[in-house]
Amino acid sequence: MEIVRIGLDLAKTVFEVHGVNAKDEVVLKKTLRRDAVTQYFADLPPCIVGMEACSGSHYWAKVFADLGHEVRLISPQFVTPYVKSNKNDRNDAEAICEAIGRPSMRFVPVKSAEQLEIQAVHRIRQRLVSDRTRLVNQIRGLLAEHGLVVARDISRIRRALAQIADGVDHILGALLVELARDVREELIELDQRIATYTKRIRELFRSNEMCQRIGRIEGIGPITATALVAAIGDRTCFKNGRQFAAWLGLVPKQLSSGGRSRLFGISKRGDRYLRTLLIHGARAVLRKSAGKTDARSVWIERMRDRRHPNVVAVALANKNARIVWAVLSGRTEYQPAFTG
Repeated sequence: MEIVRIGLDLAKTVFEVHGVNAKDEVVLKKTLRRDAVTQYFADLPPCIVGMEACSGSHYWAKVFADLGHEVRLISPQFVTPYVKSNKNDRNDAEAICEAIGRPSMRFVPVKSAEQLEIQAVHRIRQRLVSDRTRLVNQIRGLLAEHGLVVARDISRIRRALAQIADGVDHILGALLVELARDVREELIELDQRIATYTKRIRELFRSNEMCQRIGRIEGIGPITATALVAAIGDRTCFKNGRQFAAWLGLVPKQLSSGGRSRLFGISKRGDRYLRTLLIHGARAVLRKSAGKTDARSVWIERMRDRRHPNVVAVALANKNARIVWAVLSGRTEYQPAFTG
């Protein structure tokens, strides 16, 4: 009985395999240790191998693709409805096998090694920025307990810590002054590390032709461009720009029934980091659009006259996402004259 589809539940050491034939009859149930997985799939004839998109999935996708198999990565949320009875590794493998066989199922693009490297730089930088934000919020709260209130602007806390370290502020006790000096040193170190990763991202941006093309779009700089290129594996998995924008969570959430359409705010599905970068880039464009006569600025000003600035920013982020898909999928150059 020829195996046509396999569901593989990934783990650190123990992998569960579930295979079916062309009639969807179960012909394979097997448990494999990690060191035996590659050889086992090398001995199998080419078939469809499905896995949940999780840690290590892109590595195994490359291994199986090199062995001649067709690999499909699926979001875990789409596997859950197919899990029968209790959840365990064997039932998960069976559910994956069933889910990847659905004709209308959506799959996660498989990333290349270069994309994973770019994404790793972004993930580490993002973690450092979060660490800095937590540090600043913590010291602001501690200083507020002693009557020293500092505005949320990070430059204000830098100046406040410098004054405390220099002994300008006499309100605080000796112990808190010492702690403030430690926090200031930690903040300086985080600033330097973030700057280092930002420099790496700019170098990646300059060396990547796709990043250069979408970086010409207003509101998309080196950080956003490299993050988008790292996130989009196979651009053909999106039929159009709207599907790409929906994947980023930049389209309205819908709750319609009985022929009545009900639309709400944006769905906020997908990668929050990418969506945040696009919206912040759109806000930067809004601040500089006043008084300009190009088609895009005129469109922005007309939108601003009748809608809230936040709505305009999201609408521009949606437009930019569609333009990014058009530029990358068609391998064309960005033409500002046609984006109004």
